[in-house]
Amino acid sequence: MARIRIPSTIVIIFVTVQTGFLLFMYARYSSFMPQSEEKPSQVHILILSSWRSGSSFVGQLFSQHPSVFYLMEPAWHVWVTMYQNSAKVLHMAVRDLVRSVFLCDMSVFDAYMPWKRNLSDLFQWAASRALCSAPACDSFQRTDITSELACKTLCGRYPFSKVEEACKTYSHVVIKEVRFFDLKVLYPLLTDPSLNLKIIHLVRDPRAVVKSREQSVKALARDNGIVLSTNGTKVEDSKYKVMQEVCRSHVQIYETATLKPPNFLKDRYLMVRFEDLVRDPLSEISEMYKFADLSLTPRLKSWIYNITHGQGPGKKKEAFKITSRDAVSVSQAWRNVLSFQKVKKIQEVCKGAINILGYQLVDSEKEQRDLTLDLVLPRRQNQFSWSSFNPKN
Repeated sequence: MARIRIPSTIVIIFVTVQTGFLLFMYARYSSFMPQSEEKPSQVHILILSSWRSGSSFVGQLFSQHPSVFYLMEPAWHVWVTMYQNSAKVLHMAVRDLVRSVFLCDMSVFDAYMPWKRNLSDLFQWAASRALCSAPACDSFQRTDITSELACKTLCGRYPFSKVEEACKTYSHVVIKEVRFFDLKVLYPLLTDPSLNLKIIHLVRDPRAVVKSREQSVKALARDNGIVLSTNGTKVEDSKYKVMQEVCRSHVQIYETATLKPPNFLKDRYLMVRFEDLVRDPLSEISEMYKFADLSLTPRLKSWIYNITHGQGPGKKKEAFKITSRDAVSVSQAWRNVLSFQKVKKIQEVCKGAINILGYQLVDSEKEQRDLTLDLVLPRRQNQFSWSSFNPKN
C-alpha cells in the first residue's frame, strides 16, 4: 500500500497549533463552566507504564472486559513518524493523540497514517477485543474472550472508520501507554472537563524489566534512541541509560502523585506492582476494576486463572504476546538468568526506584539465587494510592 510521508516538522507545527487552540478554548470554556458540571458519561483509564513491565498483560485484563474499548500504545504512531525527536519534545503530540482517542475522535491519526486505511493499519489493533467484535467486526461477540491470531485472520480488512464507531458504544475507554515520562504532562487531561480520567501506574522490579528487555533488544532500539535523544539513531541499552531514565520517570510519577499532589488527583491515581498482581491476580484485578468502576465477570475470572497458571516463563518469540504462563515464575526469572555483576549495575542506576517502589536490593549472588528470600517488600496499606498522602494540619 502506498504511504504518504509527511515531514516531521510539519506534523510538529500542526500539533503545536492544534494544542494552542485547544488550550485557548479550554481556558475560555472553563471560566464559564459551572462548578457543578457533571462528569462525562464515559470513564477514561490510562494504564501508565514502561516497556517490558507487564503492561500488555494488564492491558488485556481490561481489553477482554465487555464494557471496555481498549487501544494498546496508539502513540507508537507518533514516535514512528517523528522518530528524530526526543521523548520530551514528543510529549505534547502524544498527549494530544491520547486525548483525541479518549474522546473517540480518530481523525487524530490522519497525521500519522495513510489516508486509505483498515483496522490492520493501527498498531497492535488485534490486541483490542473491542476491534474484534461488533460493531468493529462481526466475527465475535462482546462477551467473547478473543485471541490476536483469530482476530487478525477474520477482522483485519474492516475499514478504519470502525474504530471510532466502536469506541462510541462503550462505557469505558482504556489506553495503555509507555511513552509518558512525566505525570505533570498529563495535568491538562486530568483537568479537562470533557474527560473523566483515572491513572493506573504499573511498575515492575527494574531487574526483571532488564531481563525481559534482553529478549527484545532489536524491537526496542528505535524507542531507545528517542528516549536518549539520538536524533533518529537506533541504539541498544548496554549501559542501562534507558533504564536509568525509565526508573527516574517512575520515581517522578509516583512522588508527584503522592507527595503534596494537586486536589484534582484525588481518587484518580493507583499504583500497581506487577509482582503483587501475579501473586494474587484476582484480588489485585478486583481492586483495579473497582478503581475503574468495572465488575469482574465469571468468564473473566476463569480466563485470568488460565493465563496466570500456565507452564513456565514463556519463550523468547512470545516476548510481546499474552500467552498462558506461570506468572510468578515469570516475575522471578531474572534471579536465575541475570549475572550478579549485571544485577549490581542495574541496582546502581535504579537504586532510588527499587527502594521507593518497595523492592529489596541484593548484596551477593547467594542472596540473588535464594528464592526463599522474598525481594518484594510487603505493601503498606494505601501505599500506592493518592490517599497515601496525608497532609499535616
